[in-house]
Amino acid sequence: MNTGKENEFAVETRGLSKIYGGKAAVRDLNLRVGEGQIYGFIGRNGAGKSTTLKMISGLASPTRGEVRLFGKPISDPAVRRRLGVLVEAAGLYPNMTARQNVVMKARCMGLADEKSVDRVLELTGLTDTGKKQAKHFSMGMKQRLGVALALLGNPDLLILDEPINGLDPEGIKELRQLVLGLQEEGKTILLSSHILGELSKIATNYGIIKDGQLMEQITRGELEEKCQDYFQVEVADVRRALPLIQESFPGIQAEVSDTRIIRIYGTMEGADLNRKLAENQVPVYASGFHHMDLEEYFLERMGEEV
Repeated sequence: MNTGKENEFAVETRGLSKIYGGKAAVRDLNLRVGEGQIYGFIGRNGAGKSTTLKMISGLASPTRGEVRLFGKPISDPAVRRRLGVLVEAAGLYPNMTARQNVVMKARCMGLADEKSVDRVLELTGLTDTGKKQAKHFSMGMKQRLGVALALLGNPDLLILDEPINGLDPEGIKELRQLVLGLQEEGKTILLSSHILGELSKIATNYGIIKDGQLMEQITRGELEEKCQDYFQVEVADVRRALPLIQESFPGIQAEVSDTRIIRIYGTMEGADLNRKLAENQVPVYASGFHHMDLEEYFLERMGEEV
């Protein structure tokens, strides 16, 4: 799978900030999305994701800072033609079919070529919807139609804000396959989602935003290195258990997760550890092996309990 040219940025923001009523919704954001990446933009509700995507899309003006797409300012008409956007509602005409919606958007864009309409309908799996009106579409079909509209003009960069929000498992799978297929075509996709388990199946890179500030940008490989397997033990007395573990198993790394939980990194037998604690009268309430995933990593970065 193509992961892009790491030295070329489809999206680059420099000191990007947006202030509403004296409060910074986005603060000094320096975001970099390489060409060909599927970049997962992560943050809690109200963290500044949608505001950032609107500024990158040219739908909102920054208070300060700048946005560059493919090395050029967002104000450049040539670079805006390389951009497709689905932020918030898709703006569908409910009484029109999928084809009629796409044709209407194509005409507004000055695209007279019917092949463009056929292509985006085929890409999004909407070719055979016939005379069915958009108001009768499932949520997944509406989202795919929104993506079809964003794909008109064959953009190189696609920005999708919460595209899988509200979808059923089948709709999520369809959209996942669509995004992966678009990346295979060489497109760059910047998308936000709070469904982190699903995002982890497609994203090549991640950006984590908290309170309007970019906390971290990380590749899939770097995330996998940080999301190590560990053995977790819940004990009655961490102050007694931790020194005992460190003394008995010198080759491992042990850290306290909260007042009763210790995580142990490194190869070891869980039964040996439980036996050692029991022999020293340290009650064990629960224990087991875990693998940190994207959601758990995100919650740790947010400073929340897992």
